[in-house]
Amino acid sequence: MKYISILFFGALLLSSCVRNNPKPVWLSLDKWVLEANPTQVNDAGQLTQNLSEVWVYVDNKIIGVFELPCKIPVLVSGNVKIQLYPAVRNNGIAATKKIYPFVEPIELQMDLTAGETYTIPMVTRYYNNVKFWIEDFESPSQVKLETDPISTTTLTLDDDPAIALPGGGSYGQVHFTESDSLWLAYTTENQVLPQSGAEVYLEIDYRNSNSILSGVLGISSSEIKQNPNILLNAQDPSSMVWKKIYIDLKEIVSNSTSAEYFKQYFRALIDEGNSQSDIYIDNIKVVHF
Repeated sequence: MKYISILFFGALLLSSCVRNNPKPVWLSLDKWVLEANPTQVNDAGQLTQNLSEVWVYVDNKIIGVFELPCKIPVLVSGNVKIQLYPAVRNNGIAATKKIYPFVEPIELQMDLTAGETYTIPMVTRYYNNVKFWIEDFESPSQVKLETDPISTTTLTLDDDPAIALPGGGSYGQVHFTESDSLWLAYTTENQVLPQSGAEVYLEIDYRNSNSILSGVLGISSSEIKQNPNILLNAQDPSSMVWKKIYIDLKEIVSNSTSAEYFKQYFRALIDEGNSQSDIYIDNIKVVHF
């Protein structure tokens, strides 16, 4: 009899839990698609992207940050506002996920029913007033990277379809050997960038069997200050793929209070243990408002 009472009480408790925990709404979110903005003021270049994450808000309250694609439960129903913000791994660090400030969020007013699944098209685009400095290596006579005289190897252009990004086109390549082992290069144009905490990013597509350091030169009439920034680690030569990184320049630029303008620089020395290696680079963009 005691055993039957325990079972009866357990059934009542389970029933109560079911009633007090309504079925969630499910949001099914695929990977982001970056499309052209027809009202773009400045040329955005090739629209490669690695918007790998999404920040999800419902009625202005954060639900969480998720790697895409994903299917997430939301314990709300009825008429609500859904906000989806494209996000990146800041400086390529998986633990540092940041809303990318230059692309548009999705904002929807939706009538949600508990237990239902809603698939939302994940399409974004750059804001139309974003400014770009771009080197995409499509103008061989006007390459915007200058190799420093101390370098023992240099950047060349190629368009091998077996290596190029999807869609083809030219890319930059730096080949290293034990004797041709050092590459240092700067962007040729003076970049006047916003300071006072304004968002500034460097986007790069890269494929590399040798590590490469990115940095920023802060230049004034009295000095040139080197600011080493992010190291792109080498990939296994047998499984190299194109990657895209979003490098945060805000702190360097805003702290360079005496700088009148800036240049990006890249430095690579053949990695220890390598007899030869390569860096492929494309779609270098400095992005800001």
